[in-house]
Parts: sequence; C-alpha cells; structure tokens
Amino acid sequence: MDVDVSLWEPTIELEDEYLLFYQEWKDSNEPMVPWVIQKDPSDFQAMVQSLLAQEKGENLPEGWVPDSTYWLVTADKRVVGAVNIRHRLNERLFNCGGHIGYGIRPSERQKGYATKLLALSLEKAKALRIEKVLVACDAWNIGSEKTIINNGGVPDTSFIEEDGNVVKRYWIAL
Repeated sequence: MDVDVSLWEPTIELEDEYLLFYQEWKDSNEPMVPWVIQKDPSDFQAMVQSLLAQEKGENLPEGWVPDSTYWLVTADKRVVGAVNIRHRLNERLFNCGGHIGYGIRPSERQKGYATKLLALSLEKAKALRIEKVLVACDAWNIGSEKTIINNGGVPDTSFIEEDGNVVKRYWIAL
C-alpha cells in the first residue's frame, strides 16, 4: 500500500492534531511508543521546544544521547505516528533501544504506516551519517518485527531484559 505521509519536526502548527494523537494513546492504556510521546503536552510550546533542544543535545538527562523526533503526518495534516532517532548508541540503547523507536496510533495500525515511517526514518538516520542502524522490538510485537524486516533488518542476538522480556535486535545498513 502506498501511503501519502511525510515526517514533520515537532511544530506548534500541528498542536490540535497532536493532542488528538496523544489522547488516543492515553485512552488506549497501551505503552506509549516511542518514549517521547509520553511527554506532557499541556504546555505544548514548551514540549516542542524541549524536543527540538534534545536534537541539539541540549538539556539532556545524564547518560542520554542527542535524538531527533518527527511526527508522521498525512496529507490532510493528521498525526498518525511518531519516531525518535537516537544519533548514537550508549550501552542501554545498544542492548534494547536501538537507534530508532517508532509507534503508530492505535486506530491507524495495519495500514502500511509503520513500514513507511521506518523507511522515512532511515533516510533521516542516513542524513545524520549513521551507516548502520540498530532497530529493536519486543519479541511479542510481530507487527514491528515484520516492519523492521520489510525495511531490510538483519537479525542479531536478542537481548533479555531483567524482567525476562526478550528484545529482538536488527541491523539495517544504510
């Protein structure tokens, strides 16, 4: 399926649409993926500024790496997904986070958006001069695993978290 979407940097222009996206995730009671969509949007301008600062490596918590956040937006300006691209890996990201974390809002899954989101994200990673991208997903998340494989993911050793959760790890050469 060819989906007409593009990646947008966080912007005040999409506040209303983003808030609908955020509320749908909250209402679903599912884990919010990627982690950046857990940020409280009540002060929307501050949230956007925080995301843009992280990209420049500003105000990062101890041990964090710079990252870029983009929203997957349809032609009619509906926010259907989000991605967080880590500019480099630390030990935690190497084990279970990877370079790219992404998510599609619950009502828009199984429509080809995730595959397109990851493909567009790989272009952004290449622009950051990342030559080989690590993408990870929980072993139970078959949809995400298929998305990664559809984008050229080559399996690596899985990582088992302290709670026993198995994280499948894939490399994609750019």
